[in-house]
Amino acid sequence: MHQHVEWDEPGSASVAAFFKNDPDHTLPYPGAILSARYQGRIVRVKVEAYREEDAVSIGSVAAILDQHGHRFQSHKKLNIGDMVRLPDDKRAMERWEEDEEKE
Repeated sequence: MHQHVEWDEPGSASVAAFFKNDPDHTLPYPGAILSARYQGRIVRVKVEAYREEDAVSIGSVAAILDQHGHRFQSHKKLNIGDMVRLPDDKRAMERWEEDEEKE
């Protein structure tokens, strides 16, 4: 069974909005890694199944990161390895903050 997650809105990083007019965009498939936002963190999900009729990916949490790329084993109620559902409209492109220290 999968865990219910209230994903953050992807806003301007929305994958669905970015590819809405691209007929060649590939749908998620088993083994694909998708990204979403959850309470300020970036979550990567490894797809195990995709339900085209619902536009939802089902998979396991592969990574939890902050905006600087630091990895975590858990964040709030979400843990590495948890099975989750990720709707296409919640998928987000990853954007990283620029390092404050420049050499």
